[in-house]
Amino acid sequence: MTPVYDPHSAAAQGLANCHTCGKLSASHLHHCPRCHSPLHLRIPHSLQYTWALLLTGALLYIPANILPVLQINQLGSSSSNTILGGVALLWEQGSYPVAIVIFIASVIIPLAKLFVLAWLCSSVQRHHQARPRERTRLYRLTELVGRWSMIDVFVVAILVALVQLGNLLAVQPGAAALAFGGVVIITMLAAMSFDPRLIWDKYGNQHPQ
Repeated sequence: MTPVYDPHSAAAQGLANCHTCGKLSASHLHHCPRCHSPLHLRIPHSLQYTWALLLTGALLYIPANILPVLQINQLGSSSSNTILGGVALLWEQGSYPVAIVIFIASVIIPLAKLFVLAWLCSSVQRHHQARPRERTRLYRLTELVGRWSMIDVFVVAILVALVQLGNLLAVQPGAAALAFGGVVIITMLAAMSFDPRLIWDKYGNQHPQ
């Protein structure tokens, strides 16, 4: 369905904002006169790309929380922990602030980001026009906090680099570390592929409230 733009918007005036350098130019030029990047009134196939990335991220989220994120070999014995297992261990040891931070950054934020972006895509497809300002703010917040979900991957990388004592003690990343890194990167790409201007587009006779 072809969107009906607000008559006061740049799109309705035939102006497109370059996604590379930010210059506002006439859309009929097809390429930015400053950096020669392609000009689009909206990111092409934004919703399709976002849905595909969200589905991939949701599939990776399962092994990221089921498989071990860290494997420790100590004096011939081996042990492993999942993300939630590590949070539970920290909580039992009394490290409550660390456990809470890891739980929020590694479990809550990626899952919330998947749900929020899916809801935004669904609201645009259903031509839902209520509270566009609040939905735009929610998108900006999701885009901002999503990049801070890599705390587990950073911890594993630091431990692997520092804790290598031959046969006495060795720390290696588990399969979940790769899956979790994939979740974070893919959800960041999903947020980048979603065009928040679609929230403000008008369809038919529906108008933002």
